[in-house]
Order: sequence, then C-alpha cells, then structure tokens
Amino acid sequence: KTMNLFLEFLLFLVTLLYSYLEAFVKLFVPVKRKSLSGELVLITGAGHGVGRATALEFAKRQSRLVLWDINKHGVEETAAECQKLGATVQTFVVDCSKREEIYSTADKVKKDIGDVTILVNNAGVITAADFLSTQEHQIERMFEVNILGHMWTTRAFLPVMMNNNYGHIVTVASAAGHFVSPFMVAY
Repeated sequence: KTMNLFLEFLLFLVTLLYSYLEAFVKLFVPVKRKSLSGELVLITGAGHGVGRATALEFAKRQSRLVLWDINKHGVEETAAECQKLGATVQTFVVDCSKREEIYSTADKVKKDIGDVTILVNNAGVITAADFLSTQEHQIERMFEVNILGHMWTTRAFLPVMMNNNYGHIVTVASAAGHFVSPFMVAY
C-alpha cells in the first residue's frame, strides 16, 4: 500500500514537472491563435456577467453570435453591444433548466441559422445563503441550470460537431465550486 502511494506521488510529481516545463516553453514559443472570424458561437447565459463579457470578446473577433438567456432585456442589451462591434447576432430567450425548451430552441438555431461551431455553456445560477436556509427549490434550480442545462445543450449540438468533425465546447464553471464558503454550500 505504501508502494502504491509512493508511485502515485511520483506520478504526480512527474506530471507537475511536465506541466511546468510545458508552460515555460509556451512562454517563449506561443501557440498560433485560431481565427474565430465567421465561427457560429452560441453562448448560454449571455445576458450579463461572464456571458456578456464572453459575447463581447467573440464579437471583437468577428464571430457570428447566437445568444441565449432567460432575461430578454439582458440578452438584448448584450446583442446591441455586440452589434456595435460589427457582429451579427441572434438572440433567444431560453430557460436552461428546461430540457425541452433547450432542444426545441437548438433545433430552431440549427434550422434557421446553421451549425454551431463553438458552444459556450455559461448559464448558471447561485443562491447565496447558508445551507439550511437554502430552500429545496433553489437547490434543484441550481442543479437544473448549472449541471443538467449544460448536459442538454451539449447533447443538442455535439452530434453535428461530431458529424462535421469540427467544433468546440466550452463549459464555464466557477472556482467557488472548489472552496467551502458558508453562504454557498449548496453551490
């Protein structure tokens, strides 16, 4: 058992050393950046925060945008900002906790706009309360949006990406999921 532990620790050290060496080399030999011009990028939770910032960055890189959010006003504001940067933008009001709503909107996107080449799963909700004060429906909502919503959007767009042998899926997650905070235990 101690030999197993020693081997695991050794493997960890080798992996860590390799990662640091790789990062050091990349400081001096940067990887060529991919052009995002013309890519069809779908961003969930694009009405504010990280989703809005992500949409603006893709807009600056001449990507075509499909923005989803549950908040109509927020997603339209994001779209207007992206259009000022020259991007073409389509918006949809989508509740990412509803599987059938995700699937039906995804079908509409594929039919009316085209094949999504970059999917950014960003939609998320958080309830800031101590564990016992967090209501059960709030916990369920966090799971429906933060976990299941990402699964349903990925299932909606991955098959086409696989058939085309082209595409990227990005899942945004918070570092808060790795640390204990008294007012975010359910998260």
